[in-house]
Amino acid sequence: MTHHPDPTDPADQPDSDPARAAAGDASSDQPTVSGVVAEGMAAAARRAGFSSAAEGESINGQALLAAMGGIRGLFEAILPGLVFLVTYTLTIDPEADAAAEPIVALLPALIAPLVLGLIFVVLRVATKQTTTPAVGGLVGTALSVALALFSGKASDFFLVGLYTNAGYGAALLISVLVGWPLVGLAVGFLMGDGIAWRSDPSKRRVLTILTLCWTGLFLARLAVQLPLYLADNVELLATTKLLMGLPLYAPLLIVSWLMVRSIYRKPAPTA
Repeated sequence: MTHHPDPTDPADQPDSDPARAAAGDASSDQPTVSGVVAEGMAAAARRAGFSSAAEGESINGQALLAAMGGIRGLFEAILPGLVFLVTYTLTIDPEADAAAEPIVALLPALIAPLVLGLIFVVLRVATKQTTTPAVGGLVGTALSVALALFSGKASDFFLVGLYTNAGYGAALLISVLVGWPLVGLAVGFLMGDGIAWRSDPSKRRVLTILTLCWTGLFLARLAVQLPLYLADNVELLATTKLLMGLPLYAPLLIVSWLMVRSIYRKPAPTA
């Protein structure tokens, strides 16, 4: 895997690490609270796919694919939900009374994505790739399966996603209302800008708008999927979760790259 210099990685920028700069201590080996926060926010921006904007890569399909974890990352994000939907549709009797539906009838649809998650972890171990994404997905799937088994309702398989969308949406919205938009903080530390962007009206406006865009994504998912959950419409809930996942995330990520680059332009090379 090609290594790209990272402005927040001390191995790549030993003299200008933004976490240390934000902490005001470039010589101490002991991490400070502000330094840990800075690196944590920068890491969050990288996980969200903002690294390409920071590194000045061209905006194309290859960069977008890399930001989403490559082909394997796409499979790990899409297949568990798709396998659940297909297995549930094939194994559940649509004429049966949902309230009387035995837990055993749900087992194929719940076990299938769990087994798939285990396979993803094993494949990453076998190919000596980082297991963090696959393990995180497996833990989320396992929790979803546990909730569905505990209640006996297939719709509870989606509770984790609903809480996640509600939590992210609320946190982002509150951050805007208090004047500290979270996307701005993450991007600021990723770009080595710390919180200096707050004193630049143009940067602050763009990063606030960007935070609202991501807020809209999470709250839109919640607004569409929560009524389906309450109506116990499992098939449509699973379908909308797939359609409102990567198909919405990818375009918003591209827009985010463009907006970040509009306020963090790299200086033109000198002759």
